[in-house]
Amino acid sequence: MSATRRQILARTGASVVSLAFAGSLTELFAGTATAESMGRRGYGPLVPDPHGLLDLPKGFRYKVLSKEGDPLRSGEGKVPSNCDGMAAFPGSPASAGRRGSTYLVRNHENRTNSRSAVPRVRDLTYDPGGEGGCTALELGPDHTVRSERVAIAGTSTNCAGGPTPWNTWLTCEETELRAGEENYTKDHGFIFEVDPYDPRRTGAVPLTAMGRFQHEAIAVDPRTGTVYETEDAFDKPFGLFYRFLPEKPLGGRGSLRAGGRLQALRVPGVPDLSTVQQPGTTFDGVTWVDVPDPLARHTPVRFQDFGPGGITHAQKLEGCYWGGSCVYFVSSFAHRAAGSAADHYGQVWKYDPERRRLTQVVVFGPDSDLQLPGESPDNICLAPSGGLMVCEDGDGAQHVFGLTRRGEVYAMARGRQNIGTPEKPEWGEFAGVTFAPDHRTMYVNCYTPGTTFAVTGPWGH
Repeated sequence: MSATRRQILARTGASVVSLAFAGSLTELFAGTATAESMGRRGYGPLVPDPHGLLDLPKGFRYKVLSKEGDPLRSGEGKVPSNCDGMAAFPGSPASAGRRGSTYLVRNHENRTNSRSAVPRVRDLTYDPGGEGGCTALELGPDHTVRSERVAIAGTSTNCAGGPTPWNTWLTCEETELRAGEENYTKDHGFIFEVDPYDPRRTGAVPLTAMGRFQHEAIAVDPRTGTVYETEDAFDKPFGLFYRFLPEKPLGGRGSLRAGGRLQALRVPGVPDLSTVQQPGTTFDGVTWVDVPDPLARHTPVRFQDFGPGGITHAQKLEGCYWGGSCVYFVSSFAHRAAGSAADHYGQVWKYDPERRRLTQVVVFGPDSDLQLPGESPDNICLAPSGGLMVCEDGDGAQHVFGLTRRGEVYAMARGRQNIGTPEKPEWGEFAGVTFAPDHRTMYVNCYTPGTTFAVTGPWGH
């Protein structure tokens, strides 16, 4: 195991949470350009925004694409609240999109008491009692919004999800509520497929075989079609890491409706991943166990009996993404006070399907070797620099941080929309960070007030 290094970046105005890495980050942060030229300060200090929305480094600029409460261009109602997970898709005749356009699908993590529900649209509404869902935007080359419409409605707590190799979005419900609870007429806790180009081609059909639990995110192995799923459960016995083996792998739009096998990860002798605090720790020979009842008809999945070997839990599993030949997933935090076996503020894990090997790559915690300004990392995506962009979800100022392959941390953006008072300011978290297919634009949401930004600038420098 390579030795870790220690760095603290000053002048961010944020609290400090430690971060440790397992040796070289080159494999983890494989990207489209070298990160080494960025140096210890990334793109430079953040410049205060005179409009009070988004602070960025010099040379970068933003455009507000959409804001909660504004009219949808489709005329279907207003832009919903609680903008969360998001992905960008290319436009071309092959993808059924318009050449030169970029298509965004944006989650809205609304429950039953939202400020602005996703409008219920005929043939796109799963449950009239649900206020969550997704909206879809078509953007021109100059980031002009060509269209904005409802992509799915009547769902609940749409947190994150993930893109498929065939250019659709899988939106995840982070809830286990059932019909008859909180005005719902149907069970919730499912994954739904959304076509960014024509949502009516996918409708509002739950992918029931992929399980009913507190879904967070997914990642698809583009070689085999296996879908990996995270569960964001913050109370004991905490969530699981899953894989779904489709009956029709890589079958394209609608193929996941054919069903498949849902399995959960078992690391022999490790009932709780929070106990692992040393980056580089590797577990070989991990196994996958069939989920007894994926629909959780009587017992939530994480409470079910997985046999004598048990199953491996992790607190608050968040982002999930595919990189190289491995799947990466994030645990945002674990605390003993909440019943976890150990404390940490976040972990990044790597699973290698070919070697059946699980490795801890990053750990955020009070006694680690590197320092990350900020706290509670949440959504993560690969960046053009060859590193990561990390959305912060904590107290105080909210940032998007960049993380280079060499382990250098820098502030990329800071939210300036005060949702508190002048005396006690509060700022909405960032979510849904993603990049355009050409890597020239970063899209990111402010959760509250729901705002979607397009950020451009000298990414190559």
